[in-house]
Amino acid sequence: MAARPEGDLTPVLTADGVRRAFGDTVVLDGVDLAIRPGEVVALLGGSGSGKSTLLRVLAGLDPDAAGAVHRPSHLAVVFQEHRLLPWKRVADNVSLGLSGADVRARALSALEEVGLHGRGTAWPAELSGGQAQRVAVARALVRRPRLLLLDEPFGALDALTRLRMQQLLHRLHQQHGFAALLVTHDVEEALLLADRIVVLEHGRLVESIEVPLAHPRTPDDPAFGALRRHLLGRLGVSV
Repeated sequence: MAARPEGDLTPVLTADGVRRAFGDTVVLDGVDLAIRPGEVVALLGGSGSGKSTLLRVLAGLDPDAAGAVHRPSHLAVVFQEHRLLPWKRVADNVSLGLSGADVRARALSALEEVGLHGRGTAWPAELSGGQAQRVAVARALVRRPRLLLLDEPFGALDALTRLRMQQLLHRLHQQHGFAALLVTHDVEEALLLADRIVVLEHGRLVESIEVPLAHPRTPDDPAFGALRRHLLGRLGVSV
């Protein structure tokens, strides 16, 4: 991973006692979480465990949640759906909401970083699913975030495109050093990308595991396999 900044290691995000209920259904029941500068944290949990709900709370997109969240001002979110505006060209989607004389140049530079050089004038309908998701990543990157929140960003992609996007995310993290929270249901994806994995169960974070593996990582590594078996067992999957 990218070297963490020297000096101030104050967490870029802290959550204390986060609670969210929908009627009588409690989805988050006192979640505490801190993310360090430059750290990639993967959030695992079963279907319906509240992973996406927690990410929305941390992003400031759910005003009805209780608890305290301290987040950086420079924050960006990438969702599973790319959410591009079909009536705006690619570069305009990337720079959406930004202002300044250099915005166009920044948008084109971000597109080049994600492998879409020359596609700034294309329409979203002209892109493949993987390309559209690269645009969504560029739209986050152009905001120069200290913290990137990703809600199963590669879940809708085919296996090969998903692998390429995982490699892209790792490379961008190496280059820019942002902290990230990656919501995923894929244990291998978590182990390939994260410095630490946290498990959400019954509305609480029940485990936090450091991933002491050097990059590049491979599922063939015995240590990788041991961690995978432990996490699958934690999630109730027979191994």
